[in-house]
Amino acid sequence: MQHAMAMPGKALDVKKMPGHWVLARLGKRVLRPGGRRLTRTMLRALDIRPGDRVVEFAPGMGATARLALEHGPASYTGVERDRDAALRLRGFIHGPGRRIQQGSAEESGLPVESATAVYGEAMLSMQPDATKRAIVKEAARLLMPGGRYAIHELSVLPDGISEDLRQEIRAELTSDIHVGVRPMTPREWRELLEEAGFDVAFEARAPMHLLEVGRLIRDEGFFGFLRILWNAAREPEARARALDMRRSFRRYQKHLGAITLVATKAGRHTGDAAPETAAMAC
Repeated sequence: MQHAMAMPGKALDVKKMPGHWVLARLGKRVLRPGGRRLTRTMLRALDIRPGDRVVEFAPGMGATARLALEHGPASYTGVERDRDAALRLRGFIHGPGRRIQQGSAEESGLPVESATAVYGEAMLSMQPDATKRAIVKEAARLLMPGGRYAIHELSVLPDGISEDLRQEIRAELTSDIHVGVRPMTPREWRELLEEAGFDVAFEARAPMHLLEVGRLIRDEGFFGFLRILWNAAREPEARARALDMRRSFRRYQKHLGAITLVATKAGRHTGDAAPETAAMAC
């Protein structure tokens, strides 16, 4: 099924392609701001079990879907907006209780209270505030009371960052990535979930080292890292785009981070203790 394995964004000019598809074109498979380590941390806190009905918003290249399916949930549904990405995902996610549905995270079309666990990564950061709220509201609609919702997103630091600096970071990242980038502070991410009726139970953070050599090797493996270097040598326009992104990440490294939050839908009280918090260097 050659068509099913089409690379997302393949028809776009590299100069205009969204940054995450540029990196995918170069062979990068882990496209989350906190890398594979923070994704695994998120999944451990989400605690997927054999009886769970799992929904993933915007699975993209499917790296996290593979990890989630290792937990053997009763069902898995990936809701993917991009047609080529959805076709590619269907090439390896199929079988009883496994499906990929083309659609938007804010209007998935899935039945109310049909999931026990929902998660999404590196997608809320790219949305306007109103769309962020709509996606979180959709997660709440899909979850049964007591169900768990996890996010893994880009954050701006610190909580008291000036509005001028925030806008400067947004403008530069948007220019480099060619997608609107609107990350929130850690406090704002928590408030976004709480306003939709979620109780935040877990938080972990990591540096934004997406394109640093150490993170690339940890996320992609040594041979995957070599594959990226080989592809970058053959595709100068894509290489230039990736270097521009890395330059911006480094320029604002003190003010950029990755965060994961895991929360429960109100309906089964989990206590009044402060959220568990973890930090990691990677």
